[in-house]
Amino acid sequence: MESLIFIMPLIGAYGLDLWLADPEKWPHPIRWFGSAIATGEQLLNKGAYRKLKGMALTLIYVGVVFFGFYLIDNWLWEYSTIAWSIFNVLFIFWGIANQSLINAGRQVFKRLEEGIEAARNQLSYIVGRDTHNLNEQQIMTATLETMSENLSDGVIAPLFYFGLLGVPGIMTYKLINTFDSMIGYRNSRYASFGYFAAKLDDVVNYIPARLTVVLMMFASFDIDAIRYAIKYGHLHKSPNAGYPEAAAAGILKCRFGGPNYYHGELVEKPFIGEKLKELDIQDFKKMARLNHTTTFICISIIILIKIWQLK
Repeated sequence: MESLIFIMPLIGAYGLDLWLADPEKWPHPIRWFGSAIATGEQLLNKGAYRKLKGMALTLIYVGVVFFGFYLIDNWLWEYSTIAWSIFNVLFIFWGIANQSLINAGRQVFKRLEEGIEAARNQLSYIVGRDTHNLNEQQIMTATLETMSENLSDGVIAPLFYFGLLGVPGIMTYKLINTFDSMIGYRNSRYASFGYFAAKLDDVVNYIPARLTVVLMMFASFDIDAIRYAIKYGHLHKSPNAGYPEAAAAGILKCRFGGPNYYHGELVEKPFIGEKLKELDIQDFKKMARLNHTTTFICISIIILIKIWQLK
């Protein structure tokens, strides 16, 4: 019975994600994190010692979020099992984003049926590269590429930290990931201030990115996931993002990466994978199934571990 109390919030949150994805009008902790980070950045990202200030802001927020959620989680457990369960369901649900990731990819492929401009515009919401000159194959490539990368940092990594540290772990991970997405850029504004946040994000994603590759291999029964990850994963400028991208390229038998324009400037990137075919809607369907199956396997493993620990 005790083991059921601990695993039911995860099952409930997974069901909510499949059912609701990420409703736009719902409150979301990532928006709260983003607002707090933006305020701190505006106050501190000026003058001298920017790298030190950025590190201090990151560590203070990480401490506040982890211990804040830890105290609330423990207090609710003592106060009411029902309240604790609702709290856990909601914050696990907010921590994983698999269905919304798949829905975002589906929308791009759907817009391709309406015309290239509609697809370019839709793609611009989910990728950082310039999209106004991309052709149909490049649009499909970018969509599948971001689906594979975000399978790791948007789904498997949060679940990994939930498995280790519960809701405090999943929310602290999401905070770190939000820091990186907001200030972890190598430009004049953020190179110093966001340095620590970007490095911390690299550290916390190191194991989950490689775990994602293994889970993708089991989800697809395709050893090319491992082979491509070993061969191409290290070529990405990120120490982590290239591994799930390479695994997906191996499973789909396609090629990701290559040069792209960002803010009007050409950025040379290595290719990840081998160009074996032209992409089509079937590749999106295969990628969507892969995301669902990988997520299901990860959640199943966490549940089994929790049951074993509570015996």
